[in-house]
Amino acid sequence: MKVLLVGVGGVGEAIASLAKGKSWLELMVLADYKVERAREVQRRLGDEATFPVERIDASDGAAIVALAKKYGVGLIMNAVDPVFNEAVFDAAYAAGVTYVDMAMTLSTPHPKKPFELPGVKLGDYQFERSKAWERKGLLALVGMGVEPGMADVFARYAQDELFDEIDEIGVRDGANIEIEGYEFAPNFSIWTTIEECLNPPVIWERERGWFTTAPFSEPEIFEFPGGIGRVEVVNVEHEEVLLAPRWLKAKRVTFKYGLGDKFIGILKTLHMLGLDNKEEIKVKGAMVAPRDVVAACLPDPAKLGDRMKGKTCAGTLVTGKKDGRPKKVYLYQVADNAECMRSCGCQAVVAQTAFNAVIAMELIDAGLWKGAGVLGPEAFEPKPFMERMAGYGFPYGMMDK
Repeated sequence: MKVLLVGVGGVGEAIASLAKGKSWLELMVLADYKVERAREVQRRLGDEATFPVERIDASDGAAIVALAKKYGVGLIMNAVDPVFNEAVFDAAYAAGVTYVDMAMTLSTPHPKKPFELPGVKLGDYQFERSKAWERKGLLALVGMGVEPGMADVFARYAQDELFDEIDEIGVRDGANIEIEGYEFAPNFSIWTTIEECLNPPVIWERERGWFTTAPFSEPEIFEFPGGIGRVEVVNVEHEEVLLAPRWLKAKRVTFKYGLGDKFIGILKTLHMLGLDNKEEIKVKGAMVAPRDVVAACLPDPAKLGDRMKGKTCAGTLVTGKKDGRPKKVYLYQVADNAECMRSCGCQAVVAQTAFNAVIAMELIDAGLWKGAGVLGPEAFEPKPFMERMAGYGFPYGMMDK
């Protein structure tokens, strides 16, 4: 398989590192706006032939198409911030190649009732174009990171293998990771973190469909495995809630994330000051987006691995019935930062996101995952994916709750 990797930040680097040496990979073009960053990753990989470097502006669809054709790629892997998703998604369609991302196109809150009704939902732009992708015989696999992605695979597995009926699919994410030397240093893209945490969270219920609540609503204490322990989790806008109901039968779908009081307080302050704004404003003659300024002031998450310690857990809590009896199961993956740094040289949060996209590419290349149109992870057989997780260094676990 020949792949055009658009974005060589923390997750992009982890994707390249995990794909290196795999028999299915013929070529992976490392394309980034910061070309020196891509060259840095190439040097670490030590394989210029398999990982050529190109400069790309992810907002320039025509340039992405040209680069895809230059290298004859069969798949475009989108690893940039989701603000660029529409351009990369459309470029893959124009180039006539398979598309994979780890976060769907962005939402827009309802103009009058943002905490009651959804406006433009995550992925709406992509699903509205699914028929066109079908007619062209092309596959767009959306939401194929850890959450969304692995969590959705777990939900499909639970429906197929563990339950007769499902009451709730509830994705739960928590960690005990600390970053030495910083008062505040997010371990993932702050741009994306602000987007998903300050937008109105979406919930799906069979009787109501999709609806929204206030940010950080419905707090609950969840006991995470792997020594992480009890963490308070809250509602956050996330793709699983928009994906799972399209393929799976459940009465309710939610996503809750363990942010912590300090992190929530900082996000609320950024919002109060308008520093979460992604629209450009004029500052001393220059046009800048406040959110980009916040990102520029914080350390690069890709370079924090040697300062991080602890574990992160991503998983799917499913409740329902099997053989007429109540059942509650948590399927999960725990990533230890020290192990991730040893195995692939990348910190745990980005590595745990990246391995899912790499497995998906392998399954697509092998013809085990195939289809046409815009499809989520729930649309595919989960066992081949789960069988490969341990081989990539990310074994899954399952526990009764």
